Amino acid sequence: MPTTQDYFNLVVYAPVLVGHDGRPLAIVHGMERAVPGLRLGWTTSGKEDLIALPDRDEWVASDRTDGGFPLLCNDDDHHVVTLTGWESLAGPCDEPQFEVHARLPVNATVVAASMGVLEVVAEGAHARWGHMTPFGAAGDIAEQTAPTLAGPPSPPRGLPALKLFQHIRAPEIPYYLGWLNYWSDAAARAIGFPDPARDTELLSRARRTATGGWVVQLTDAPLDLDNPAHLDALKRAYARFPEIGGRAAP
Repeated sequence: MPTTQDYFNLVVYAPVLVGHDGRPLAIVHGMERAVPGLRLGWTTSGKEDLIALPDRDEWVASDRTDGGFPLLCNDDDHHVVTLTGWESLAGPCDEPQFEVHARLPVNATVVAASMGVLEVVAEGAHARWGHMTPFGAAGDIAEQTAPTLAGPPSPPRGLPALKLFQHIRAPEIPYYLGWLNYWSDAAARAIGFPDPARDTELLSRARRTATGGWVVQLTDAPLDLDNPAHLDALKRAYARFPEIGGRAAP
């Protein structure tokens, strides 16, 4: 079986679901279109046995487990894809959020489709921001906000310490960076992207979405923080966007 090092972590943050909200189905259908051959037609039991979902769309549309939608997966032990969503009760400004979480394998098919995958999930969710990052790099990035026994975070690799999400001044401001970054129009404006004079390199690996947001790729290959060039690219991006992680001066 693949290890977690072989997987992407995809997360987007959006306003909470309301009423008969069509966003969960839009997310599911969008991901299936974006990844060739993907069918999210199963879920898992408490014992992690696969359960086929013949009426998958009806189930997703009607089941608001935890304020989101229940876990879906494909039927491929060697290239597992999972997708789920829930409402988090606490976010920036004490505002609940709808979070969508997906896990995808790091393989040629997914890497080639990755910008489109993040875009359709984020746009389908009406997300404010999100990212798609290999698990290994995501672990180091998570330590930028993780408190230590001594108090404040002690990030690895010389990365900057970031504020906890509760202390971010607005919900559209990203908590951290990833390999691929989705910034809604509001998020991009909040962090000052794009600046044609300063963002030439990032714009060369970015694309605008239909809603005016951006998908921005930090490095050509999936982020590997053991690669000095990748680590430097991440540090430069943090230096460029001090609003991310709540580091800007008040």
